[in-house]
Amino acid sequence: MSNPLAASQTPASQPPDRRLQGQVIAVTGADQGYGRIISSALALAGADVVLIGVNTESLAAHASSIESSTVRASAGQRERGVLGTEPQGGTAIPIKADVGVPLDWRSAQTRILEIFGVLHGVVHLADKRAHSTFTLLSENEWMDLFNCNVKSSVAIAQLARRNMPDTWLTIIGPHLDEKGLHVSPQRGALKGLVEQAHTEELRANLVLPGRAPSGEEALDRPLAEAVLALALPELRHLQGNILRVPMPPVPSVRGSDVNSLQPGMEYGRG
Repeated sequence: MSNPLAASQTPASQPPDRRLQGQVIAVTGADQGYGRIISSALALAGADVVLIGVNTESLAAHASSIESSTVRASAGQRERGVLGTEPQGGTAIPIKADVGVPLDWRSAQTRILEIFGVLHGVVHLADKRAHSTFTLLSENEWMDLFNCNVKSSVAIAQLARRNMPDTWLTIIGPHLDEKGLHVSPQRGALKGLVEQAHTEELRANLVLPGRAPSGEEALDRPLAEAVLALALPELRHLQGNILRVPMPPVPSVRGSDVNSLQPGMEYGRG
């Protein structure tokens, strides 16, 4: 049996990956953390990606980075004689919106439909972490976590059901390495939302990464592969799933850090 996750990686010697060509997918928090690598992976697989976030400058910079990556990929494929005249990868459109505010997401949704006429899927980053332990968590910080992770997920699902019932939803939930009693009710709420989404005829899945993002593509790639697999049209029947994605450990000292050490300096082992 073929592995859809492994199939999502396209070696340079093979034809370009166009399995998501024609798909329009919105990614929230697309300019930071896991949102960056997920949106890049979806675009390289041929999807037109809408980058949702609150920082206009970083969204525009990431959109430009994605466009440059797809151009470089196309050029590389042409040099190897495995690509025709069609460019590899989809477009990236930045839209400023705070998905924690339902009116903001509604406006973004309207804008997406004006541009593309359709929205096939939404990848929602609901993985904001607390800066405090459970005992020291303030009421304001707890409400911020709830709004960013739970309230926004419910709002996106509700608006999709009202206006675009065929749009699927993949939620990236709290990381599995995050501890504390404040995390359990968030995961529980998201699990309940996803497992019962079928009662509203919505296709939703929850993906739980093993750790926080590292900022390095090679280390964070497994999560992007899982999200890409769920976006494949041939796997549209998958719904109500809770996927736990093991992530490779982040080295305590990375190559770039080692190169910056002065001669004679010592560093501890991870």
